[in-house]
Amino acid sequence: MPLLSENNKLSLGFSPCPNDTFIFHALVHGQACGSSPAFGEAALADVETLNEWALAGRLDITKLSFHALGHVLDQYVLLMAGSALGRGCGPLLVARENLAPATLPRLTIAIPGKYTTAALLLRMYSPASLTTKVMRFDRIMPAIVAGEVDAGVIIHESRFTFQTHGLLLLHDLGAWWEQETGFPLPLGGIAAKRSLGKKKVQAIDRCIRASVYSAFASPEAGMPYIRQHAQELDDKVLQDHIGLYVNPFSLDLGAEGVGAVREFLARGRQLGVFPDHSSGLPLTSMEL
Repeated sequence: MPLLSENNKLSLGFSPCPNDTFIFHALVHGQACGSSPAFGEAALADVETLNEWALAGRLDITKLSFHALGHVLDQYVLLMAGSALGRGCGPLLVARENLAPATLPRLTIAIPGKYTTAALLLRMYSPASLTTKVMRFDRIMPAIVAGEVDAGVIIHESRFTFQTHGLLLLHDLGAWWEQETGFPLPLGGIAAKRSLGKKKVQAIDRCIRASVYSAFASPEAGMPYIRQHAQELDDKVLQDHIGLYVNPFSLDLGAEGVGAVREFLARGRQLGVFPDHSSGLPLTSMEL
């Protein structure tokens, strides 16, 4: 029996990036878990838009940055499936010329959204006050090249293409995180509204996991859907992107993945970014 009636479908949002469209292709095309629970048409938006929607409580299930998750734990719970965590996959700080870390406070640095993991990771890396400028992730490299900003934190496909824009790597922020903590870097996850209740939330989690399994079993099946929404259409870039961000943590966070998220949120609280009261709430769907 469906958990929801046909006229009461769950709202779902994720990004148009290849890792998300790879993960959700089977689910949005009715190939992952049938009609139980029932999902409405997916809303695809860039990650910072999704973060802002999460702060407004707009969607029942949403992809969001782990930075944003720290602000909305009173409304949302993290699902165990669908996340982007890993090693060697973090945001990169790039510029037109080689600049020493000591110069960062004197620069204007583009970030891909106020609530992105990349923005908070930059703050963790350089606690000194920095001048930042929020831009859509796909505008950052052109802005650096044009001299609108001195440097930028790039994410998604940009990490594979920045050198073709004549840009230099100043620091791999993900590598810094791994060295500091020993954990894989938690980039983004899938969260569901706590108000849906334990039964529905865990059913949603199972559906997303089934969609990931389907993607791994038939990776070519979703390629037309992935190309339809991708910023970069080169097959190697798409495959590299998916291979980097979709991994065993996407099937199940496990103890290591949950530990990485807890460490990220704890460091955010130490910086005064997140409210303290959220630390006592169940973090994941398995803890409800």
